[in-house]
Amino acid sequence: MFNFKIKHQDKKSLARTGIITTPHGQIHTPAFIPVATQATVKSLTPQQINEIGFDAILSNTYHLYLRPGPDTVKKLGGLQKFMAWNKPVFTDSGGFQVMSLNKGLCTINDDCVEFKSHIDASKHIFTPEKSMQIQRKLGADIIFAFDQCLAITADEETTTKSLARTHSWEERSLKEFTKLNKNKSQALYGIVQGGRFKKLREESAKFVASLPFDGIGIGSIFGDPKEESRTLVAHAIKFLPENKPKHLLGIGAVEDLFTYVELGLDTFDCVLPTRLARVGYVFIGPESGGKLKNKYRYRVANEKFKDDIKPLDSHCECYVCKNFSRAYIRHLYKAEELLFYTLMTYHNLYFFHRLMKEIRTSIENDEFLKLKKKWMK
Repeated sequence: MFNFKIKHQDKKSLARTGIITTPHGQIHTPAFIPVATQATVKSLTPQQINEIGFDAILSNTYHLYLRPGPDTVKKLGGLQKFMAWNKPVFTDSGGFQVMSLNKGLCTINDDCVEFKSHIDASKHIFTPEKSMQIQRKLGADIIFAFDQCLAITADEETTTKSLARTHSWEERSLKEFTKLNKNKSQALYGIVQGGRFKKLREESAKFVASLPFDGIGIGSIFGDPKEESRTLVAHAIKFLPENKPKHLLGIGAVEDLFTYVELGLDTFDCVLPTRLARVGYVFIGPESGGKLKNKYRYRVANEKFKDDIKPLDSHCECYVCKNFSRAYIRHLYKAEELLFYTLMTYHNLYFFHRLMKEIRTSIENDEFLKLKKKWMK
């Protein structure tokens, strides 16, 4: 029931368009996947996400495990019925949150991760098998193998040990997934890790490529200089199968999307557009004065927009830009009105959807590098 087909390969780069087919519909790639951490894209309804045009969302295994719990989600029909979203859903493995949200309250060994809930400090254990079982109950179309995420400051010895553990966990994840997924209703992605070490990234890519995963995730190199990150990902991709979809975890800056689409990545997820929306940052393209140096955004909460009658983006066709002024949206921010979050999030996600659609069109016309040049000035 899961399939990936490459539609068009750009003639001047590795950029490509494709279609991922899942039980709940198709995902046109390259695609940005909005993050719906707790089965909701903060401040928007599923109807609004669908109205914008997104093919899929990504939810969080760790958070949904803690509340409402996977058994509750399963009882209520899985994530799609639970959140009234009838399109594809990704879920991550929970590994990143287990290790990042517990601030020293997490113990890791080769068998499992023991951690305390960030909500009530209750004790829990995740194993690769448990992560697969939870994601099975959540019912996502595309799920990820359980892996260990390290801080970017981890040295080579620590990263080497962690990578061996991650590879063992991925084999265990695959074995449990195969046992649970007899009706082929889900797809499992393996994950390439290896920190900032080129030879470890290569080792991990070769290992993941040797296993029968449906797709491949690549762990982000959080905090690294852009060029180092690009070099590491580009090196890893050399050892990955061309015919499998590739997802880059936690990437969402405009310039990064161009960088990694050019390398042949297919899907991306990140909280950046929604999180920045909630503190007043508006994304705009170069036709509206957006520039690479200001990361294609400005802050509407600033005083200079108090009486500004213009929309957030004069070249945007979204519902927000057609109906509301900068002054009104700034007023909502200052008055702490909840509508502020909805309007800002709607616009920012519309921006990212429009950008990815423009990227797909440019690839199919063999003009991706021309579009990239326009944005990277």
